Amino acid sequence: MTHNENNVLPNVNQSSSHSDIRYWGKVELIEEGETYRINRLEIKPKHSIKPQIHYHRSEHWIIVSGIAKVSCGNEERVLNRNESTFVPPAALHKVENPGFIPLVILEIQNGEYLGENDTERPSDLTLVSSVAESE
Repeated sequence: MTHNENNVLPNVNQSSSHSDIRYWGKVELIEEGETYRINRLEIKPKHSIKPQIHYHRSEHWIIVSGIAKVSCGNEERVLNRNESTFVPPAALHKVENPGFIPLVILEIQNGEYLGENDTERPSDLTLVSSVAESE
């Protein structure tokens, strides 16, 4: 290994793999910089992330294992391993795991502001079916 291979890149905060447990699974921070963040998401079988909007960042999702049912705007897609999708800023989106094994996604967030208070979770959304509609 050369001397340069051991150096840490400037402006990159490499953390010791910070994880947050959620009701739907877990989020593990892989790497973070000023305008980007890379996360590993693991979504439990038959669980989903609630519909949400981010105004100051976009997201790229790459499916590592499992099957993802992705809703973004008015589109709904099923993605398999090695497939990906792009979520632009200000797009209502959600992801669910309809399968029987954990869904693993690499999420790349990119934007001028990555704070969690840029996440809006509207309660009355077209992506969420009401109980009355399903009866």
